[in-house]
Amino acid sequence: MGMKTKVALGAVVGIVVIGVVSANSGDGGNDNGGNGGGTSAAADKNAGGSGDKAGKADDAAKSDAGDKGASKASQAEQFKAFVAKNGTPKEKDAVAHVLKVQGADQQNDILDSADVYTDFTGGLMGEGSGPSKLIASAFADWKDSKNGLVTVYDANGEIITNGNF
Repeated sequence: MGMKTKVALGAVVGIVVIGVVSANSGDGGNDNGGNGGGTSAAADKNAGGSGDKAGKADDAAKSDAGDKGASKASQAEQFKAFVAKNGTPKEKDAVAHVLKVQGADQQNDILDSADVYTDFTGGLMGEGSGPSKLIASAFADWKDSKNGLVTVYDANGEIITNGNF
């Protein structure tokens, strides 16, 4: 391969990488939609027919939806709420020790992996080995995957138990 070909190939790869990174970070989590906010408000007024009344009703509905998105519960809070509603008393006691849940919202049914962090200590042979099995079981009731693995960790980051979900 010639030097010119290598330089051209490197430039193409660099442009593709920059494009992918900018496409993935373009949203930035802005609930108002950046520049699109003004455009959609104008479109709502035109589509409503009655002008201000339709625009105000649409804006109120959008702000309610935006507030729900901003106050969305964390994965740990969602898991605890599910167990509080559907779990056994022993599961509820075990899930009270959950501090953080990661990976529960990203499922593709190919290789799903979720991590549950607790305040138990002692690792595999510690005080949390029994309750962590209840946590893994409750997680399997909460989320369903064809090929999922939930791992429960103690306060020091040591694995306590694993379970399928």
